[in-house]
Amino acid sequence: MTRAEFDASLTAAAPPEGLSLQLQALWWIGKNKWDHAHELIDSAPGSDNAWVHAHLHRIEGDESNAGYWYRRAGRDKPNYGLSKERDVLLAYFLDK
Repeated sequence: MTRAEFDASLTAAAPPEGLSLQLQALWWIGKNKWDHAHELIDSAPGSDNAWVHAHLHRIEGDESNAGYWYRRAGRDKPNYGLSKERDVLLAYFLDK
C-alpha cells in the first residue's frame, strides 16, 4: 500500500484489511480516534508496537509516559513535531 492509498482509505469507516497492527493504530490516529488506536497497541509486545505507543502518548501530551515507551522501543524521542513523526512512522511501516 502506498501513502496515497493509506491516506485515501481514511474516508472509510474501518481500516483496510491486511494492515499490520501498527498501521491499523496509525489509521485510527488519522481518524482522530486516539482511544481506539491505544486499545489496539496497548498490550502488543515488541519494539515496533512500543514506538507507535510512544507516539500515541506524545499525542496525548503525556511526555513522561511517551519517554517510557520510546525507551521500550529502543528509540530516542524525536526532536520534531507529531505530524513529521507520523510521516516517519507511516513511511517505515508502509515499507515493511
